[in-house]
Amino acid sequence: MNTLETKALDIAYADRLIVEGMNLSVPEGKITALVGANGSGKSTLLKTMARILKPQRGGVYLDGKSIHSQSTVEVARQLAILPQNPTAPEGLTVSELVSFGRFPHQKGFGSMSRKDKEAIQQALQVTGMMEFASRPLDELSGGQRQRAWIAMAIAQETDILFLDEPTTYLDMAHQLEVLKLLQKLNEEESRTVVMVVHDLNHATRYAQHVVAIRSGKVVAEGTPTEVVTQDVLRAVFGIEADLVADPRTGVPLCLPYELAHKEASAIQEKEMEKWAAAL
Repeated sequence: MNTLETKALDIAYADRLIVEGMNLSVPEGKITALVGANGSGKSTLLKTMARILKPQRGGVYLDGKSIHSQSTVEVARQLAILPQNPTAPEGLTVSELVSFGRFPHQKGFGSMSRKDKEAIQQALQVTGMMEFASRPLDELSGGQRQRAWIAMAIAQETDILFLDEPTTYLDMAHQLEVLKLLQKLNEEESRTVVMVVHDLNHATRYAQHVVAIRSGKVVAEGTPTEVVTQDVLRAVFGIEADLVADPRTGVPLCLPYELAHKEASAIQEKEMEKWAAAL
């Protein structure tokens, strides 16, 4: 297993600071959901943790070593990322896409080894994509395409998997299909999953650890029950919501009904900032 954490992390685009002083430790072997309003810095944080973006200050550490001091191949052997809305060349088949996950393990431009082929077969089986192996990606449904991309990340054989809003633009059935697959990977293979989640109820149902972010800072983190409270919802999303227990798991489900009043939200925000500073 790999330990992953950020220390005093600042991330900026030009002169605009997006994430400030972020100290975050990702629990090993769990699904962590990053939640927050649009523009809160969730995806920026995810990309920096996956070494796609470089921080302005501070760092991201994998097993105590800065990932930005390691080679691309070295990092790719330890973590994989599925960005939002990935694209592939027209006509590329599922098996060809999945084979890309083996690049960090190959030497030179030689043919794939037996281990490479076994890893690809395993990834196709785990994701239920074996029957689509020879099909072009552009002939698949949205859920099937997303599973194919996840299969590529699985073939990379990393302990950590990053996903940026993996259910975006999918209908409810395909969203469930993808989330159930991630849950399976976590439970059966102990993979650490870090995902940016747009739907808060998806976060509470499928993640054991939730990090709520507002304006590039952690407002609250912990179990779904600890994080998804009315106070946090006001401070992070600016909404009033009823919270009901999921009849299957007992975790809180969010039912928004009104925008939070600005005065109450401002007071709550100050209280949450004090709480976050004490972390």
